[in-house]
Amino acid sequence: MENQEYAGFWIRVGAVLIDMVVMLIVFGLPLTLIYGETYWTADQMYHGFWDLFFSYILPFAATIWFWLRFFGTPGKMALRLKIVDANTGNKLSVGQAIGRYFAYIVAAIPLLLGYIWIGIDKRKQGFHDKLAGTVVIRQLDKEPVNFNKDA
Repeated sequence: MENQEYAGFWIRVGAVLIDMVVMLIVFGLPLTLIYGETYWTADQMYHGFWDLFFSYILPFAATIWFWLRFFGTPGKMALRLKIVDANTGNKLSVGQAIGRYFAYIVAAIPLLLGYIWIGIDKRKQGFHDKLAGTVVIRQLDKEPVNFNKDA
């Protein structure tokens, strides 16, 4: 479509960094309040129910919800990126969203090659995009500057 392009590797890295900061605040702060400083320094992998909830269940549910409701997570929204169906350009189906979430694991396994592939692929698809049938697009429309006080 006009005024859109496939979102490349570096802008998507930027979106992930924004999401990491948001997630650290939204999920990390409650975990610190519940478990204390030892949550971050202890050698144990699992700290209890709230760890499971804030580290796995809530991020999964929130990510799927953001993808289905807003076409992307807060980081993608901030950078004007949208995750869409690769064939139609429409919103993802629930199955695509869940599949894409778990396909992140597949993309990470071979030395992060599935993510690096975004920089090589002509449609800028990582392995997780290819497996889920999605693409990430970047909106290029600029909002015009209006100096009218009434606007």
